[in-house]
Amino acid sequence: MEGPREHRLTATPGAGRLDRFLAEHLPELSRAQLQALIRAGEVEVDGAVARPATRLRGGESVLVRVPPPPPSDLCAEDIPLRVLHEDQDLVVIEKPAGMVVHPARGHHGGTLVNALLHALPGLEAQGLGERPGIVHRIDKGTSGLLVVARNDRTLRGLQAAFAVHDIEREYLAVVHGVPRFLEGRIENHLGRHPRDRLRFAAVAEGGKRAVTHWRKRAEAPGLALLACHLETGRTHQIRVHLSEAGHPIVGDELYRGRARLPASLQGWEERLDHQLLHAARLGFVHPSTGARLSFQAAPPADFVAFCAEAGLAIP
Repeated sequence: MEGPREHRLTATPGAGRLDRFLAEHLPELSRAQLQALIRAGEVEVDGAVARPATRLRGGESVLVRVPPPPPSDLCAEDIPLRVLHEDQDLVVIEKPAGMVVHPARGHHGGTLVNALLHALPGLEAQGLGERPGIVHRIDKGTSGLLVVARNDRTLRGLQAAFAVHDIEREYLAVVHGVPRFLEGRIENHLGRHPRDRLRFAAVAEGGKRAVTHWRKRAEAPGLALLACHLETGRTHQIRVHLSEAGHPIVGDELYRGRARLPASLQGWEERLDHQLLHAARLGFVHPSTGARLSFQAAPPADFVAFCAEAGLAIP
């Protein structure tokens, strides 16, 4: 059985709270994971088991043990995948709209993870837990590019790059209404909606910082095509930001509110079963080779057909 993974760190001068120091130096682990490890006695400072209230002055030796994940009951499924790039460390795939990234309540099969386990037989053996290889996610109804790690070292490297926003991500979105300006920037903090737990919203307190840059690429009566660049990657970020800016994404039943298509396109409201949001561009530095990789994927057929009928030219 695989043993625990160990991280050995030296506290910087005036490091302060232990959990904050660890969050800064181990970005692949969440605050909740780190606090759970401290409570479980898996973190030592100068050879003694640390407590949640431990404060660091600087120079201390910090040991963090991360136990291996429990055995997985995930099943490999022969689901076709479109692979744009594959090497010994990672793969880049294009996820279709309608596919969930990993198993969760209500989605125990037919997910991207199930497909990956079939396409990459050694993935589960790497000890990557219930979400093997998953570096980042896109919503079920969103199509487009994802990078998947094939080993734990690559997973940690890519997670660290995402944590410091050293990833190029561009999405195409068809929205209701036409923004007044050519481009803009949206920044706030996102958290669970206070009355609807399925949704996210801008919150005054708590939440996570979220930044989206957008640029208008095409417009037609009552509609626009936007290119959105993610500076951060929060759950439903683009969907919430554009909806709260008055331009919900076409086909997004969760966030569109009362927005409706122009009369000539209303037949599409029943034909579309997902939001017209597509992860079109993905770029990052390969954790092993140091090479800068960049990928592009054209939107799916229904996205292209809608834009053609609406008079929106896809760049």
